[in-house]
Amino acid sequence: MTKGKIIAFEGIDGAGKTTQSRKAELFLNRESYSPFYIKEPTYSPSGKKLQASARNGRLSPEEELELFIEDRRWNVEKNILPALAEGRIVLLDRYYFSTIAYQSARGLDAQEIKDRNEAFAPIPDLVLLFDLDPDAALERIRKNRGETPNLFEKAEYLRIVREKFLQLDDAYITKIDALRSIEEVWLQVEEAIKAVL
Repeated sequence: MTKGKIIAFEGIDGAGKTTQSRKAELFLNRESYSPFYIKEPTYSPSGKKLQASARNGRLSPEEELELFIEDRRWNVEKNILPALAEGRIVLLDRYYFSTIAYQSARGLDAQEIKDRNEAFAPIPDLVLLFDLDPDAALERIRKNRGETPNLFEKAEYLRIVREKFLQLDDAYITKIDALRSIEEVWLQVEEAIKAVL
């Protein structure tokens, strides 16, 4: 049985994480792997509260952090660890690196967030960090998705979040220029994924 692996797709809203993680899922299925795809926040009770807060009004940084950790703990127990035990490749559309970037951008301590998550959440084999200027990202959200940016998607806030992401420097993080076309970005993603298989 193949050893299970975790590949996380990270970056600010509108950077292309979902597009590329879905392409990765199709690619891995074609290559006869059995990927397990999940998006955070999940559909757990804590995840649903977070999704509602993006529409209705953000919680305090501390409340938000606790909900993200509760939701991730649920995801690890219910989804990630069972999938890894089956030798599957777990594709995460956001993981704890988003919590580090988004919550530290609100003033919480990045290292403390990282430590709290790594106390229970498996460290990924690969993090693909999609880097994009917030103005370009928000334009994509409006144009490509036809959506109004939510409360996590304000330009000034996303500038700080982007900086927090770019400060992450673990060896398993691959930074990707997300300004390129979907296919050009995919070539970088595919190469990085093949390197960890």
